[in-house]
Amino acid sequence: MLRWLVESPQHPGWPATLGPIGTAAGVVTVRPIRARDSKVWSALRIRNQNQLLPWEPTGAGQWDWRHRPSSWAPLYSVLNTEAKRGNVLPFVIEVDGAYVGQMTIGNVQRGAVRSAWIGYWVDAASSGKGVATAAVALGVDHCFGPVGLHRLEATVQPTNGGSQAVLTKVGFREEGLLRRYMDVNGRFRDHLLLGLTVEEVVDSAVEMLIRAGRAYAIDPATENG
Repeated sequence: MLRWLVESPQHPGWPATLGPIGTAAGVVTVRPIRARDSKVWSALRIRNQNQLLPWEPTGAGQWDWRHRPSSWAPLYSVLNTEAKRGNVLPFVIEVDGAYVGQMTIGNVQRGAVRSAWIGYWVDAASSGKGVATAAVALGVDHCFGPVGLHRLEATVQPTNGGSQAVLTKVGFREEGLLRRYMDVNGRFRDHLLLGLTVEEVVDSAVEMLIRAGRAYAIDPATENG
């Protein structure tokens, strides 16, 4: 049984707490970013430099300098402001209450398009245990439910098999190749474009994972003791 707590009707889908859902790593929930996340964000990003650097947009300055705790405040301010405008939904991924990564739903478009992109990263210690897959499934259901979107997109480098697996397990399908799409780690690199529309999700993305044995339902009453 999933708990969907949407705290503000003014901007659909934000802030919101998503989950819980059970995985091999533990109970996964997704919650809004917080100003006080700076230290754990910094520690995780610096610790996972080798895992994240090959896949993320090129940034200015050294990795550890860009991810020092004081860098979080301006990033949080921008994300929080855009979230309040309804343009982005920035979340933290937690396992058993511990911060293990992030998921961001960006470029939220309303009107006739009703689409957005989804991106994510998780700590290497949680990789391969269904955490990112569970978080993305929660994000998909949130976008196609409370947020009111019709389509989600994701881009991933052809060599990033792990991220492709996360997306395909949730139902995303490949739509094409974007040549020299993004500056990543100092070079413009090709990316696969994957898409998913609400019509392609039967029941919910989370229920699909549970039926496939990749996750299990958590009763919030049991979780809270």
